Amino acid sequence: MLDKEHIIKAVRAAFEREPRINLHRYPVHIDFGDGVLTLEGEVEDIAAKKLGLELAIAVPGVSGIVDRLHVVPATRMGDGAILDAVRDALLQEPALQNCTIRVKRKGKEETVRESPVDPQGVIEVSVTDGVVLLDNHVTNLVQKRLAGVLAWWVPGSRDVINGMEVAPPEEDSDDQVTKAVRLALKRDPFVNVDRIRVSTRNSVVTLEGNAPTDTQKEMAEFDAWYVFGVDNVINKLEVR
Repeated sequence: MLDKEHIIKAVRAAFEREPRINLHRYPVHIDFGDGVLTLEGEVEDIAAKKLGLELAIAVPGVSGIVDRLHVVPATRMGDGAILDAVRDALLQEPALQNCTIRVKRKGKEETVRESPVDPQGVIEVSVTDGVVLLDNHVTNLVQKRLAGVLAWWVPGSRDVINGMEVAPPEEDSDDQVTKAVRLALKRDPFVNVDRIRVSTRNSVVTLEGNAPTDTQKEMAEFDAWYVFGVDNVINKLEVR
């Protein structure tokens, strides 16, 4: 059994070797006890957060993780402004048009849209310290994943906890992930999904094809990172 110091050292060494994680600019507090590793701090982006979690759980002796890593937001926004932006994005999304939308603000819940015809779930949104919580249930995995991407797209979001259940339960697969990534790319007005091929294997998404600029190449990659269940993204897009 490795002791606490050895495990923390091993996790930190793994982070140091990963170029997407910059511990000098974005320090991460690491603690360990009873097999559970706690990671706390701000990281540069969603890629750094997800890679950090994957690297940490792979360290021998770590059986669980308490994830308190948050992403530095593109724009600092108050919780109320983030809540309004997520609410509006959910209301405008065609794939969620038959979902009831509720928001919880300062402990009070408000229904902003009730779906009386062909109901496809209830999405409850709350925001605390820039962290968006999506709760209740939807009827398929694509809806769950798309709602999460929409929440991540709000510039002030520091993290998105997608706690929604899928009812009735739906078996997940790499094909489901690919479908959700393609839909996210299609919804992004700055990305041309027709120029991108998406494939998924063991929760690792590969993007192939081309993008007109480095910025759009990066946007497509982050759209994939934002999808719930994606552990890594391999960006093979060529700029041309």
